[in-house]
Amino acid sequence: MHEMSLAQSIVEIVERTAKENHSNKVVSVRLIVGKLSGVEMHSLMQSLKIASQSTVMEKAEIFVDRPPGTAWCMNCGKTVPMERLGDACPECGGYQLRVNGGKEFRVSEIELSDDEEN
Repeated sequence: MHEMSLAQSIVEIVERTAKENHSNKVVSVRLIVGKLSGVEMHSLMQSLKIASQSTVMEKAEIFVDRPPGTAWCMNCGKTVPMERLGDACPECGGYQLRVNGGKEFRVSEIELSDDEEN
């Protein structure tokens, strides 16, 4: 499953960051997952629950920002919204589009704590 490998990578990043900062607990993690990234969100969240068990991230709150898809249309010269890869330009109906937003996938923030009780 694609999302499970992504979840495992997120947990590895978070654990490494916690270790480097001498923290034993992760309070929250903020992800940026663009709408055109190809990630199935329900599956990613379920995979994160599984992958974070027995780690410093186990009880962390997960926040997800979902930047919209956008593309530059070479026909009409505009940046336009894009719901799915392969869609036509909503302005002119052309297909000469270059995606310029919404494909992001990264950990953007990690909030750490040294307090073991929280």
